Amino acid sequence: MIKRFLALSVLSLLVACAPKRIPGTELDDTPDVRAILDVMEKYRSGLENRDAAAIQALVTKDFREDAGTPSDPDDDLTAANLGPYLQNLFKALQSPKVELDVRRVQISENMAAAIYYWKASWRMPGLNPKPQRDSELEQMVFRREGDTWKIVSGI
Repeated sequence: MIKRFLALSVLSLLVACAPKRIPGTELDDTPDVRAILDVMEKYRSGLENRDAAAIQALVTKDFREDAGTPSDPDDDLTAANLGPYLQNLFKALQSPKVELDVRRVQISENMAAAIYYWKASWRMPGLNPKPQRDSELEQMVFRREGDTWKIVSGI
């Protein structure tokens, strides 16, 4: 009887010391993880609402995205050209729907990376009459600036 009590006591202590998770995920429930998820949700919402200014507000001053072509700087996105690029894109884009499934958030001092799977659907009637779909596993990199997290790359 005493052995069962001790075993249950030890098990209870181990469970109590386990890290808390955000419900429905395997992500640690910390203020920083929640803040990063909030930035990602604002990004998702900005895409669906075709709001270039909202997305522009989420990136760092030295934001850079190489569009998958590291050797060709001509198509790079920066903090300076992101807004105009998105405004142009959003003119042709209809009914965007975006889902972000964050798989992991790693935080190291003032930097963080989120591994996420995104699924998107949209219409671009000027280019193709059929609805378009895409999905991919991505990484978004963040930097803490004061009390907020900003996107460095990965959109």
